[in-house]
Amino acid sequence: MSVTVRVPAKVNVQLAVGAARPDGFHELANVFLAVGLYDEVTATPSPDGPRITCEGPDAAQVPLDRTNLAARAALALAERYGRTPDVHLHIAKDIPVAGGMAGGSADGAGALLACDALWGTGASREELLDICAELGSDVPFSLVGGAALGTGRGERLTELETGGAFQWVFAMATRGLSTPAVFQEFDRLAEAREIPEPVASQELIGALAKGDAEALAATVSNDLQPAALSLFPELADTLAAGRAAGALVSLVSGSGPTTAFLARDAEAAEAVAAALRASGTCRDVRTASGPVAGATVL
Repeated sequence: MSVTVRVPAKVNVQLAVGAARPDGFHELANVFLAVGLYDEVTATPSPDGPRITCEGPDAAQVPLDRTNLAARAALALAERYGRTPDVHLHIAKDIPVAGGMAGGSADGAGALLACDALWGTGASREELLDICAELGSDVPFSLVGGAALGTGRGERLTELETGGAFQWVFAMATRGLSTPAVFQEFDRLAEAREIPEPVASQELIGALAKGDAEALAATVSNDLQPAALSLFPELADTLAAGRAAGALVSLVSGSGPTTAFLARDAEAAEAVAAALRASGTCRDVRTASGPVAGATVL
């Protein structure tokens, strides 16, 4: 018997970052949108688990030990229900690795849901979200999907309404960026100024609810973008190429280095994607729409 769960990537349409807390995390107002790029996690019984294997783009960069969020998810669920984590988790990877699109978090949420189904633990949604929050700040949203506001360090979710699909283009960079390194650079750049409390944009939430791409483009923001550009200056060329090709807005996705471009419609998205491929400023280009559902058993 095996269970396969499909889990989407995310783009942050708003990422407002507050000052560092005593625990080292930052207060956030983080508006997530799940988009149609997916990892699949398959759980199969195994006597020597948790065991991790991985295939797909950048699979060689994925850790296969117990630092992997998928392995940590299996261990956390097994401990909570007093059982041994006898499972082989195979990740079919299509979300960029170290790309700011929550690929690792998606694998954690996918593994948690797959193990719950495989073992018949019958965990409630609240229990699963509680374990997700223990695993990482983005993991709860990977389980929920759709659109949501994350507060605290991003783990406390309020689901948001959306009035339609938004068309996105994503440009994959030639190398990754470490999320902790980007936050450290954010702190360094912010040393000389007072950082305001992060607050969700009501205009942006309204644009999501209306399904209005132009209004959304006028309100997206990412406080981590200057830090990502400081560590990876070449991303500015990719952002400029997407804007020149007609994107409504361009931004770094989360902590980067994947860059995201909102298009007016699917035809415009294909035109932006073609221009980015021809620009020589990125490694790969993908189109996707959102919102989409969160972790789903196939």
